[in-house]
Amino acid sequence: VQLQASGGGLVQAGGSLRLSCAASGSRFSIYLMGWYRRAPGRQRELVASITSSSSADYADSVKDRFTISRDNAANTVYLQMNSLKPEDTAVYYCHAKVVNSPVSWTYWGQGTLVTVSS
Repeated sequence: VQLQASGGGLVQAGGSLRLSCAASGSRFSIYLMGWYRRAPGRQRELVASITSSSSADYADSVKDRFTISRDNAANTVYLQMNSLKPEDTAVYYCHAKVVNSPVSWTYWGQGTLVTVSS
């Protein structure tokens, strides 16, 4: 399974960006898609994830600012990021969990850099 992420860039604080991640090559259902991020000097953290039934989960730090959505037919996940803060600066990694019960696999995209200037 290949994950192709796009949409990162440089934005001023208070601005918005939209990340996209398209998955291809999966023979089985992609149960979960989402985003992690790694800021300089910090551990990787979950930003948001969404299941194939559109159940979403968010990190407390991004609730009410970020919205995750998904197009199951296109195997694409989106992350709309509003009211961006300098502390949102990080490399954002798309991930996907493919399930063929009882086996599952996790895949990662190449990362896209988001830089928020103050």
